Amino acid sequence: MGHREDLLEGAKRCLLRKGFVRTTARDVVKESGTNLASIGYHYGSKDALLAQAYVSLVEGMGDAFDGDGTVDGTAPGSLERFERVWSNIIGTMKEPGSVWRLSMEVLALGDQLPEVREHLAVAQREAGRGLVGLLMGGREEDVSDETADTLGRLYVTLMTGLIAQWTFDPGTAPEADQLTAGLRRVVEAAARA
Repeated sequence: MGHREDLLEGAKRCLLRKGFVRTTARDVVKESGTNLASIGYHYGSKDALLAQAYVSLVEGMGDAFDGDGTVDGTAPGSLERFERVWSNIIGTMKEPGSVWRLSMEVLALGDQLPEVREHLAVAQREAGRGLVGLLMGGREEDVSDETADTLGRLYVTLMTGLIAQWTFDPGTAPEADQLTAGLRRVVEAAARA
């Protein structure tokens, strides 16, 4: 690996251990075995590096979302697929050292982390695009901007709420079957209207 990749991997480990605010450039350098100048050269700033590391950590969670192919046997857009995907996502929130606590840190301290916040705001649309592909079937790259900006945003909002609930109070946070029952009630009410 080169310095760029070493920095990214070191930043990921630092984020999981210390979070955004407590991770210093020196922490990343020590963890990656590189030097301070490499951060500026390859990423522009420590915050840009940390934002990229976070996005990379989240992208790495994508495989867990489909449960190693367990959603393949479900119909795209079905309530069964909805429940299975959200069950897999919630499973990642239950894991010790979950990457999702970093999301709460960014939400709470966003004004103090403007560069990180800007990078992650751009990544939101792509996260929605990925969730649409997973839940509705099809390839992520085929999801239109309009769909990413409507259905994708709905899914990202649901995800953000789940992250907040599982971070704040895991004992009362909803499970996938509860979310699915709630969605079923919304669909039934809309069908009657």
